[in-house]
Amino acid sequence: MVKGPVVPTRGVLRPLGVDEVRLAPGFWGDRQELNASVILGHCLEWMTRTGWIGNFRVAAEGRPPSELNGREFADSEVYKLLEGLAWESARAGKDATGLEEITGLVAAAQERDGYLNTRFGPHGPGHRYRDLEWGHELYCYGHLIQAAVARARTHGEDDLTGVARRAADHVYREFGPDGRAGVCGHPEIEMALVELSRVTGDDRYLEQARLFVERRGRPALADIEFGRTYFQDDVPVREARVMRGHAVRALYLASGAVDVAVETGDDELLQAIIAQWERTVAARTYITGGMGSRYSDESFGEDHELPPEHAYSETCAAVASVMLGWRLLLATGDSRYADLAERTLYNVVAASPAMDGRAFFYVNTLQQRVLGPPRVEGQWPWGRPPVGRRAPWLAVSCCPANLGRTLASLSAYVATADDHGVQLHQLTSCTIQTSLPRGSVGLRVETGYPWSGTVTVRVLEAPGGPWRISLRVPAWADGASVSWDEPGMYGEPGSYGETRQTADPGLVTIERDWRPGDELQLDLPMRPRWTRPDPRIDAVRGCVAVERGPLVYCAESPDARLDSLGVDTATSPAESTTDDLGSAVTLTVDACETRPEETPWPYGTDPSLPAGAPEPLTLIPYHLWGNRGSATMRVWLPDAGLNTSARR
Repeated sequence: MVKGPVVPTRGVLRPLGVDEVRLAPGFWGDRQELNASVILGHCLEWMTRTGWIGNFRVAAEGRPPSELNGREFADSEVYKLLEGLAWESARAGKDATGLEEITGLVAAAQERDGYLNTRFGPHGPGHRYRDLEWGHELYCYGHLIQAAVARARTHGEDDLTGVARRAADHVYREFGPDGRAGVCGHPEIEMALVELSRVTGDDRYLEQARLFVERRGRPALADIEFGRTYFQDDVPVREARVMRGHAVRALYLASGAVDVAVETGDDELLQAIIAQWERTVAARTYITGGMGSRYSDESFGEDHELPPEHAYSETCAAVASVMLGWRLLLATGDSRYADLAERTLYNVVAASPAMDGRAFFYVNTLQQRVLGPPRVEGQWPWGRPPVGRRAPWLAVSCCPANLGRTLASLSAYVATADDHGVQLHQLTSCTIQTSLPRGSVGLRVETGYPWSGTVTVRVLEAPGGPWRISLRVPAWADGASVSWDEPGMYGEPGSYGETRQTADPGLVTIERDWRPGDELQLDLPMRPRWTRPDPRIDAVRGCVAVERGPLVYCAESPDARLDSLGVDTATSPAESTTDDLGSAVTLTVDACETRPEETPWPYGTDPSLPAGAPEPLTLIPYHLWGNRGSATMRVWLPDAGLNTSARR
């Protein structure tokens, strides 16, 4: 059994599990260790403090609903934590703190017929499923089932998997072919049910997921102030042309639809989701990979509606985007899905947690005009997610536990295999041990990526005979190359010579009789590059951004005033060893600070502004912003119309 979150029974590529890929120290290995040592424990502490875990005790003991805490979806946060603890237990080789205790509480709260929800259960059966638009009951089941799938694949059947099976059986009775024709206002259960079907071999769960996908958009839910688009209930899934409405809901639904399409062989449904993904990436995605531009309903805006200072770009939407991309990659083998996942991982997922792992961005804005409020340890800021500040916890703290489960299982999103070899999609230090039809294969990947562009793959074990190693060359990496040593190139026994070839963006594949000790090296160009927006993105017309490798850069107020800047040119990158940023590559550009005059009317006929002489401005990786205290920040820098060619 593959020990990973997504294990389709068909597709172009086979995923490798958390036992087959082990992250090593480096960008993502370090963050996975931070997750294990801090983030998961932080989530456990806060869910205990806020009473969200205690809700299960309230429900099990039949205490009054007035003793419940949190929002109607609080159960789902506990389940996401359970999933993270399950993956971490597999990685660490022992049960993580809290896993057994929480499982016991969850099991005790389940009712005889399989129903389980601490918000509505204590009110009695008459309160079940009365509010499918906002109640989140099915959504919570989805996260419960995903936690159980993680446990089943890494440990085997136990109390948690039993709870999930009973809950899924209950859902099938209530909403199956002979039940009510409803769906949840928040998609999520669809992909969970498919995964449970894959684990158990029970086709009822797959059929239930298919029913949920097909019912949506007929319509299946009541109208609301945001319209049925908010729920993706405005048109059937197959007829939609772009992702719209609430971004997390849309991406979770698309993920479930891909799962259904793959398992049922429904190519029409798969192609519909691919077309939606293509237009969404082309017109509704931020340079960071973030999705969702509207605060009011946490939704996608219209095409090219991508304002930087009002970017919602929720962390959970980034996680969902990676989940969707991984499913599409497995189904098709197309590396563009891994390209977007890389962009999203490095610039949104990595940006959310503070460097100490104890505070998180819910919203990932691309411009902060005013200083955000200072971080107060232990503070619980009820209300809207703060902008420009990572918060230790929120009334709606969906993002910390979502990060926790993602980082705990991240090694399962790195590499794949097929009958011919191994494919490395995320360029990170790791070891890979898996089996091909020919026999066992072992690889060690060493890299300083994203700071360095060199990725070295060393063969540790090989089955004998020709097999393939494939590496993803990112879409931005024009001028990349791969090299390896060939024996006997000069006709002398034991002699070796280097073979080097260009590597175009996409998967570069080298097939040969790889043997232990052989090395394959990928070299990526890491020159800083200027990026200009599509002119239809009105909010950033006339601006430029700076990227290097997979990283988006930004200017932050500890390094400069950010009220109004014009940009000249980029220089070579410089290493930063400052204590507050850690080991990172910073960049320097020449920036002119404009000095507009104060006028009684903010419009006129003369667009010119007096500007000072260009001065050096330090740019930092976007994912590191906000770690030096309250700051203003911007990714898109106004172009002063000066020379913007790269300086060497």
